[in-house]
Amino acid sequence: MSKIRLSILLLISLFVTSCIKNDMSENSEKFSVAYISGEYDGLLLKNTIFNYLKSQGSFEQSSPYTIQANISHNSDVYITNIDNTSDRTRINSSLTIIITNKLKDCQIYQDSFQVSQFYVIAKSSKFLSNQVAVKKIKKDNTEALVKSFIIKLDDVSLVCNDQE
Repeated sequence: MSKIRLSILLLISLFVTSCIKNDMSENSEKFSVAYISGEYDGLLLKNTIFNYLKSQGSFEQSSPYTIQANISHNSDVYITNIDNTSDRTRINSSLTIIITNKLKDCQIYQDSFQVSQFYVIAKSSKFLSNQVAVKKIKKDNTEALVKSFIIKLDDVSLVCNDQE
């Protein structure tokens, strides 16, 4: 009786494992990441793109498809309430991505992404909370922008723009 149960369980497990679909995006094409300028922000951007590509199995340093990126952050102060008691700083981040084919020397893809967040300003410049908030928001914005790009990367046609 136990042999029959074990064989039934084995068949069920084989059936279930054969029906499971692998949802991880295994892109057949690999990408490399070009040098990204911008001091700390550029380094953070490059590492984030590298990590996402590596986790998907889409990174190869010798790939002919090169990702060039540029990120910029700017901030502006605004007042949100009627009695003007809480000043806030909004940090706008924009990411520009260009994918080129080094072998054919052509541009394959170009897109821009934007995101913004804000924080309440501490009234004294001696408080480190303002600096910590800016650094954290820039990091969070960079990750959000790269996630948006990686999602769109699955739909990118790797054909040169002038050949379409």
